[in-house]
Amino acid sequence: MEMKLNLRTSVPLLLLAVLALVPLYATFAQQPFYLTLFGRIVVFAIAAVSLDLILGYGGMVSFGHALYLGLGAYVVGILSYHGVDNGFVHLGVTLLLCALVGAVTGLLSLRTTGIAFIMITLAFAQMFYFLAVSLKQYGGDDGLPVAAGSRFGSVSLDDPAVLYYAAFAVLCLCVWGGRRMVDARFGMVIRGSRQNDRRMRALGYPTLRYKLVAYIISAMVCGVAGMLYANLTHFVSPAYMAWTASGELIVMVVLGGLGSFFGPVLGSAAMLLIEEWLKGMTEHWMIIFGPLIVVAVLVSRRGLYGLLGDVQVRLSRRARPVEGKA
Repeated sequence: MEMKLNLRTSVPLLLLAVLALVPLYATFAQQPFYLTLFGRIVVFAIAAVSLDLILGYGGMVSFGHALYLGLGAYVVGILSYHGVDNGFVHLGVTLLLCALVGAVTGLLSLRTTGIAFIMITLAFAQMFYFLAVSLKQYGGDDGLPVAAGSRFGSVSLDDPAVLYYAAFAVLCLCVWGGRRMVDARFGMVIRGSRQNDRRMRALGYPTLRYKLVAYIISAMVCGVAGMLYANLTHFVSPAYMAWTASGELIVMVVLGGLGSFFGPVLGSAAMLLIEEWLKGMTEHWMIIFGPLIVVAVLVSRRGLYGLLGDVQVRLSRRARPVEGKA
């Protein structure tokens, strides 16, 4: 009998099902903490999925991707500070600002590769980080409380359950849309450019244009994650766009599996759940957390999503002799 179970499909779908049921469980168990914890997982999964588009599929190692997470958060914080709580305005300004900054940084950084690309993206992120620190009117280094959440008509993201399901819907849309995108001609060019950019250009594909579009899309999606994060925490801080935040996003993508949109979701869930578990054990949790991440990456070079594929292959091989005896 042929094995029908596909772990690389069933496990991520099971995770999405669990994420969808979190608000119901939190309400039933009267534990609103779970909404906040899993809300963070969903929001950072969105940001990690956006990074995977350029890192996993395009080979563009952006060490400043948290810049767009911070920009989206500050749009909500600053507009809310001035009494604007219209969610459509928040979303529109977030998308426009992230697209503009992404276009400028992309045009400059995508003309380089390797360490130069990494350093340029890092430099832009740090530039905006110190800009946020210098804005004393908006809290400076101390950050800025969000006075009111984004409102879309009669629907307010101040409601934790509404915010959670809004973020979950965005995550599902990103995974589905990203998968469709990379399976189309656009994705073929991006992946081909990662393998051999010169050959793709020789075939007549304007690879810089394709990579720039991917970079801008990635920036806009990460900005939406930042907008949701500001509504989740009711606070914005320059730390959201620090280089350490960009490093955390890279770890989530690598831990989950590069070049697989389900991978960053797994990586985000694993990293934040382990972090929360260790925080409850010791205040020196980072000393344990670091080696755990190293071991996880060494055990499966292709991340958790790749590990599911390896387990699938082993289970299939074990099932074959049984079929022969039958």
